[in-house]
Amino acid sequence: MRFLRKKNTKKTCLVISDLHLGAGYFFQGHVNNLEDFTNDQELVQFFQYYSTGDYKNEEVEVVINGDFIDFLAVPYVNFFDDHFWGDEASVEKLELVLKAHPEVFEAMKKFISISGKKITYIIGNHDAELQMKKVREHLCQFFDHHEQFKLIGFDIDEYRPFEGVVIKHGHSYDIPNDITIEDNFFQDDSGNEFFIPPWGSYYVARVINRFKVERRHVASVRPIKRFIINGLIYDFYFTCRFLLANVVYYFMVRFIYLFKTKKSLGALVDLIQSELNLNDGEVSTREYFLKNDKERVLITGHTHKPEYSQVTGKKVYINTGTWTNMHNLDFAHSKIESTLTYAMVESVEEEGENSIESNLQAWKGINDKPFIDFA
Repeated sequence: MRFLRKKNTKKTCLVISDLHLGAGYFFQGHVNNLEDFTNDQELVQFFQYYSTGDYKNEEVEVVINGDFIDFLAVPYVNFFDDHFWGDEASVEKLELVLKAHPEVFEAMKKFISISGKKITYIIGNHDAELQMKKVREHLCQFFDHHEQFKLIGFDIDEYRPFEGVVIKHGHSYDIPNDITIEDNFFQDDSGNEFFIPPWGSYYVARVINRFKVERRHVASVRPIKRFIINGLIYDFYFTCRFLLANVVYYFMVRFIYLFKTKKSLGALVDLIQSELNLNDGEVSTREYFLKNDKERVLITGHTHKPEYSQVTGKKVYINTGTWTNMHNLDFAHSKIESTLTYAMVESVEEEGENSIESNLQAWKGINDKPFIDFA
């Protein structure tokens, strides 16, 4: 039973990902359809719960596994062309997010001020700008450069809170969103840094955001194939415009790629097939554990699809899902409301031996309101 094992827990690691905090539900007096995160109260309660009560004197680490701050959903800055992706513009975007979700960031600051509590932030593809020095410094300055707040950039591929437990965001499995320091960051002669987005990030900024203003759900419906079919039936004009914009954008991206790389047409066809399999960068877990036999638990995010599975023997794969509202057209997996999922990994001492216990949890929060936001 859970309460009996609790006494022997040496350390608890909680993994959340893909919360996508943006410029706020309301921006400049209007509803902001680019904002995906509306569970501020629940997240504040999450940090409070795991730093008080039974967990007050326990070692607890919260791992934010990427896409926590969504720079791609904050286009309201007066920077244009390449400067939109520069460090100055990104600092301004970050400041907008900090101001839009003050309770969340104050709860995080309070959490790390408590003895034994730690936050480790792994950068994903939507918060890639945190790799740039000025942006990173701005966030760390907010947390007073506290030693219990740690940022992990693209120079570290995997994070291990325990031996045999691997945490990675998962965008590296998704070709359009793969990011490396060498290919995606640039510094000019004046010392200004710039993010060179992968074409997947450009796609979000230039295509998804434009249509998301009209239909908030456009990036949160799964499976994609059913979204297209239903859209053609029930929202024909919008879906046709959306599909045309996707085809034109993708054609331009791949035409430029062929022109720049001068690769053969066959190589381009193979690349396109790998990109259009619509797996959203899902990990081949069986293949991963075959290559990494010593690892016991693999935790990723990125796909927004919560999952817990025992792959082979004692090998466990967990996808932490998302805290944003998703719409699943597959009746077997449909939910009326969002599920705030997170991984819990515990180092437990039993009969003088240490063991690792892992699970996928759903945070319910403490509801003190007689209503919910209908939108």
